[in-house]
Amino acid sequence: MIKRLTWPLVAALTLLSTACSQHTIIPDDELAQIFHDAFLTNAYIERQRVDIDSLNIYAPIFARYGYTTEDVQYTIGNFSKRKSARLSDVVEAAIDLLEAEEKFYNREVAALDTIKQVALRSARRTVYEQDRIRVRSLRDTVKLSISIDVEPGSYEVQYDYLVDSLDENTRLQRRIWVENSEGEKEQTQYFQLRRHVEDHASRAMTIDTAARKLHLKLLAFIEKPKRPSITVTNLRISHTPPAEVAIDQLYERQLKVRIFADQFLRAAIEKDSL
Repeated sequence: MIKRLTWPLVAALTLLSTACSQHTIIPDDELAQIFHDAFLTNAYIERQRVDIDSLNIYAPIFARYGYTTEDVQYTIGNFSKRKSARLSDVVEAAIDLLEAEEKFYNREVAALDTIKQVALRSARRTVYEQDRIRVRSLRDTVKLSISIDVEPGSYEVQYDYLVDSLDENTRLQRRIWVENSEGEKEQTQYFQLRRHVEDHASRAMTIDTAARKLHLKLLAFIEKPKRPSITVTNLRISHTPPAEVAIDQLYERQLKVRIFADQFLRAAIEKDSL
């Protein structure tokens, strides 16, 4: 099945030989890996019978290797100028990678997993951020109490903090919990704060349809509160929807796409004609 895709693929890619805009030329081994990922994505699209017509669905694949769509188009078009290189060799290398994986994985599962990861990365969004919060009095502690509305999926909270030598407390905590539709606390987590050393905090939580809000109390007192002195930096809360939602969003945003489709080839040619 894979071998039958080789020569139609090479013939289609040859149409890109006129794309001459100056971009990064991708090494053959990395290009083979990109083709490998594209084959898997195509396999999923074909099996799910998704109607595709866009040039952007593969952008996350290219970005994972550090390249843009234009870089891929330019590299493919550049093969006609390289006497010692053949595009068909790169395609064959990608196919060899796929065939080697067939010994260990079911191709359908591998294709599904690849598109799932692309979709999840594309759907991930920062929903709250603050670069710097300084708390030097008890009145300021309200700055470290944060609540956001939530929807199903996974949430990740990350930030750096420093409880410095001016802090007069001996024991401090941070607390994270979810508020459900009934106003009750769920998934409450308590963590001890380290003192006099810069530290990084990271926590992930999975939230279902019953959740209403996510609450963060980045500074909580275990004993009688005294004057605090803490600095929080790079606070980020990110949300990733469930996989099935992320996949639907991916296709809604970027319908009808194929790395080897006519639209992809035509875009390279049109760029070259400008």
